Amino acid sequence: MSLLDELYKEIILRHYKSPHNYGPLETANVRVMGDNPSCGDQIELQVETDGEQIVNLRFRGQGCAISQASASLMTDLVKGKTWEQALALEQQFKAMIVDGAAPTPELGDLAALSGVHKLAARVKCATLAWNALEQAAHQAGAVSRAPNA
Repeated sequence: MSLLDELYKEIILRHYKSPHNYGPLETANVRVMGDNPSCGDQIELQVETDGEQIVNLRFRGQGCAISQASASLMTDLVKGKTWEQALALEQQFKAMIVDGAAPTPELGDLAALSGVHKLAARVKCATLAWNALEQAAHQAGAVSRAPNA
């Protein structure tokens, strides 16, 4: 295993064992449930938004290391961003996971999940939180402001 693979494995395990932004968010005004019935992963994404910006967000859920690490890393990345920025990051992440595109610098530590595109059964795990984010954008009425919407 290469040094980069070891680093990526460490990032995923760290976010799985000690996820960031995990737990309830009392100030949330958007809540979305997501699940992956093929493997049992579940997530509840809670977002506090002012309509334009993701002020705060947290998640709760259970599942494999990939789904939970992806949710943890995603919440770190999109907190404080506008919906437009967050949905642009979602497109970059899905291009990496689904299409095998090279990770963009904007994705930061999410590059640790870049190898998932080779594991078709895990793509849904990695994208679960991101799909919930997109649903939250719809619920918040932010999709009309999103790129390519």
